[in-house]
Amino acid sequence: MPEGDTVWRTCHRLDQVFRGEALQRAELRWGRLIDSDLAGMTTLEVVPRGKHILHRLEGGLTLHSHLKMEGSWRIQDAADRVPTVDTVRAVLGTSRWTALGHRLGALHLVRTDEEDSLVGHLGPDILGADWDLGRALANLRGGALGSIHDLIGASLLDQRNLAGIGTMWASEGLWVERINPWRPVAELSDADLTRLLERIKRLMTRACERLPAESYVHARSGHPCRRCGQTIRVALAGPVARERTLFSCPQCQGGLAPTDDGRPQAPLSSGQPRSRTGYRRQRGR
Repeated sequence: MPEGDTVWRTCHRLDQVFRGEALQRAELRWGRLIDSDLAGMTTLEVVPRGKHILHRLEGGLTLHSHLKMEGSWRIQDAADRVPTVDTVRAVLGTSRWTALGHRLGALHLVRTDEEDSLVGHLGPDILGADWDLGRALANLRGGALGSIHDLIGASLLDQRNLAGIGTMWASEGLWVERINPWRPVAELSDADLTRLLERIKRLMTRACERLPAESYVHARSGHPCRRCGQTIRVALAGPVARERTLFSCPQCQGGLAPTDDGRPQAPLSSGQPRSRTGYRRQRGR
């Protein structure tokens, strides 16, 4: 699933294309939105909120989209042909550019003053102007939301605690800080959590400007750790039916996941069978 930095880059590009421009084409190929008439409206701004995209228009309307697993917004020249395939679920255009919403996971049209109905549940955005470290720490400890998760990996992925982090940056940040993803939050000090969140924020901020050439542990199960040479592992984190895959080094990060059977895990690209731990979910997440 695209994470906060990917959404940030998407919004930045959409904002460059649409801000201050009137929509000359607006097709929302999505359920009841199909009859929406946005043509002629001027874009005020396109901004990210965690993993959500908010396209704000004059007149107090916001077009909200979420990329979910496979979605994307692609920019093309206005003169280029727009595909008629059903994977294109939104088409927005100016006199110069057209944006195609491919395989979007969600699309809503709401009043701008009602955006909270869609994103109000989110914690502070790690890449946003509303970033509040103190609030994020309180959420991770259950102070604001109650005890939702007790393990740090799953807690980072819960967007109600803080918004924007997905499996990649959770895995990367935890590895850099040598924290086991399956360690209870209660065992980590405020200083530990602060260092972790500040590290992830730096990694993601850097990725907004320049994609990393290689990951430390993400998607590298079965490969040697770049720091110690031990084999990187993958296992599931989070509540049943909402598990996500996290990658870690048992040597650098203090052991295996509770569900990790310890059997060999082949590299992702090998096509070889691997242990049941996390494999099926890994391919579908």
